[in-house]
Amino acid sequence: KRLAPDARLNPHRSLLGTGNYDVNVIMAALQGLELAAVWWDKRRSLERLELGQILGFILNVPSNVSLGFVALPFRRQHWLAVRQHRGTYYNLDSKLPAPVPIGGEEELRAFLRDFLSQGLCEVFLVVPRAVEETGAWLSPE
Repeated sequence: KRLAPDARLNPHRSLLGTGNYDVNVIMAALQGLELAAVWWDKRRSLERLELGQILGFILNVPSNVSLGFVALPFRRQHWLAVRQHRGTYYNLDSKLPAPVPIGGEEELRAFLRDFLSQGLCEVFLVVPRAVEETGAWLSPE
């Protein structure tokens, strides 16, 4: 509501009121925590990620739509988060019954590579504002 205070229909969320917020809502929420979302350019090698500088990942991925147990014949975009805890990265997708371990750094890169190879996927790095400003999330070529 704060992003579009004068709008009758909020342009930043689903018309059906199902949440499905756009990236502007995520970025505004992170800014309030002194964090930033940095868009990952798919043309770069994932080996250039400075994982020690990155707090987590937010992915926007295609997702099947269903009504209960009935799958509908279309897809829409869905947000999911990935975060590291005690050396293991976890898929925190809200559609899963519980967090799913991904593994260490190499498994994380393979996980991201798999989603990026499917197309229609965007990856955002969640970093402290200072890391965003200095570009420390990316190793030199």
